[in-house]
Amino acid sequence: MFGAWWKLGMDATMLAIESQQVIGMRLMMLSAGGSAAQVEAQRMVNEKIMAAGETALLLASGGSTARVVAGYRRKVRANARRLSQA
Repeated sequence: MFGAWWKLGMDATMLAIESQQVIGMRLMMLSAGGSAAQVEAQRMVNEKIMAAGETALLLASGGSTARVVAGYRRKVRANARRLSQA
């Protein structure tokens, strides 16, 4: 009965934790300055604009909150992998 809500809650919690890791890595990169920081700042803005558009389209087409959270988690994990290798 509560399985879907429990999973959504856990996924949202993991999204928050993973997002904080990415924010920390990005802040370190941005504070160092230079061309890599400039590229990362631009990438970050572009990602946020694209993610907002994708989310709006998903919700407008009947997508669920769980799919929205799953999509954001996928993007955040990809950023964490990319930033941890830099």
